[in-house]
Amino acid sequence: MKILTYTRDFFSRGHQRSLLAKKNIAGTFVFKGGSILISLLLIPLMIDYINPSQFGIWLTISSFLTWFAFFDIGFGNGLKSKLAEAIANGQTTLARSYVSTTYFMLIVISGVLLLLFLAFHAFIDFAKILNAPAGLAKEISTLMLVVFSMFSFQFVLQLINVVTAARQNTVMASLIGFLGNFLSLIVIYLLHQTTSGSLLYLGLASTTCPLLVFLIFNLILYKGSYKAYAPAFKYVKRAYLKDLFHLGIKFFLIQIGLIFLYHADNLIISNVISPAAVTTFNVAFKYFSVITMICAIVMTPFWTAFTEAHAKKDVAWIKHTVRQLLKFCVLLFCFGLLMLFLANPIYRLWVGSAIQVPFSLSLVLFFFTVLNTYRSIFSFYFNGTGKIMLQLYLVVISGLLNIPLSIFLGKTMGTTGVVLATTILCAGCAVVETLQYQKLINNRATGIWNR
Repeated sequence: MKILTYTRDFFSRGHQRSLLAKKNIAGTFVFKGGSILISLLLIPLMIDYINPSQFGIWLTISSFLTWFAFFDIGFGNGLKSKLAEAIANGQTTLARSYVSTTYFMLIVISGVLLLLFLAFHAFIDFAKILNAPAGLAKEISTLMLVVFSMFSFQFVLQLINVVTAARQNTVMASLIGFLGNFLSLIVIYLLHQTTSGSLLYLGLASTTCPLLVFLIFNLILYKGSYKAYAPAFKYVKRAYLKDLFHLGIKFFLIQIGLIFLYHADNLIISNVISPAAVTTFNVAFKYFSVITMICAIVMTPFWTAFTEAHAKKDVAWIKHTVRQLLKFCVLLFCFGLLMLFLANPIYRLWVGSAIQVPFSLSLVLFFFTVLNTYRSIFSFYFNGTGKIMLQLYLVVISGLLNIPLSIFLGKTMGTTGVVLATTILCAGCAVVETLQYQKLINNRATGIWNR
């Protein structure tokens, strides 16, 4: 009975902004939890469908798609902050113009990227770039053509996630992701049962299923509860491009830095070590990403919540919320320690004996994950308030340093060295970000600390 009373009070008492965040977190846990489970089930299924080396190739290709997802020039993140601000101020027409203008710009960007890819596709030796066997060159070339085409459409349609986030409805984005992953799991399972291993089929299933779900939800939401924000050409306003671009270009430069800091590991490992090593790395990375996903579930609603609180100068709420999130990080640290000690038996149970993950790799990934969980609190605060110039410098400089440091440590320490390089740089960023938050929240920030 006490548990029921506590649960009712937890979701019914407190600041309205906090209550909305709690409800989003609770709902998101259900669907994100399902997505975590599906992602864990997909890894052994995919490895068994093809083989560890080809799976490593697919993971590296997926990294390339992540890179291109950043080429929205920051319009997605710019929209999230500007749309949340417009909604908080009750400016529905302005909000719809922001949405329509961003959709239009992403259609243009996506079209240009696709045309450039089609123009140069025949001249690129993707197998050589991926350090893949020459016998797979034709299949990989076709696969890149198919998945990039599918990605170009998803590039635009995934903006619905930004709109739902700005509405402080992160549950919807989690539902969309869950359904896309669930459909992929079903299709890949059917492929496993009915066809021989094929990178092309795997790529088709992994990209087409989420795209279909995004398309359906765009149609449903913009004809239903999000009709007031539905994109329409007459609401595309050139004047609002400056607002979106001024903030968005900063996010874009941060995203470019993130490519080199976080998303280059697969390519570095594939070339410095081997494609099979990419699979080993990703088994361990996916295991500890359970912590990252739990963190994302809790943190995501606070981006737009911080935006609203900053707009209303509610400093007391921000301080209280950050303190609570720091306590949450301590819990995740303890959970991560438990995962570290159980890692080897869980790896064997999960993917069998074919993939051997060194304890040193698990140890470094543990520190990498919990460190970035801590950093995410301040990143979401900076992103929500638009104070991102220092973050821009940190990420770009760290990203540029990460490539040579990862290659050097990768050659001397293997896969563990690649992750260690990124972890060292992230630790330096964490120190500076903590200092900036303290300056901002206590109204002592000047110069670059306040931009």
